[in-house]
Amino acid sequence: MIRLTIEQLEVIKRHGEHAYPEEGCGVLLGHVEGEAKVVEEIRLTPNARRDSPRNRYAIAPEELLRLEREARARGREVLGFFHSHPDAEARPSAYDLEHAWPWYSYLIVSVRAAASESVHSWVLREDRSRFEQEEILIG
Repeated sequence: MIRLTIEQLEVIKRHGEHAYPEEGCGVLLGHVEGEAKVVEEIRLTPNARRDSPRNRYAIAPEELLRLEREARARGREVLGFFHSHPDAEARPSAYDLEHAWPWYSYLIVSVRAAASESVHSWVLREDRSRFEQEEILIG
């Protein structure tokens, strides 16, 4: 499960709405507490995909490395990532499956006509066969 505040969730939704009709993305930083990933910070990142930003996202490797180092220096870790799906469900795509790593949380925001609709979190199984939906705790 992943825990974040309602304010953090709103930042993620607004970022998806602002990026519409392209995909918006970012990184979730925090710590692990028992079974929960506790989000302490949301970092918005540019969508590095220039060839198909309406249905793909990427975080530039140098940006991710910088955020990992910054988080580690502050006693935090990368817990996962978020991105929006313009005019699509908040479910992982085949592209998401090909590019995800196990353990990390993947929050997906469905955005239709520039308004966020739903948010779900997913974790890739260790055998990389599919995603499992992850519980989102607010508070």
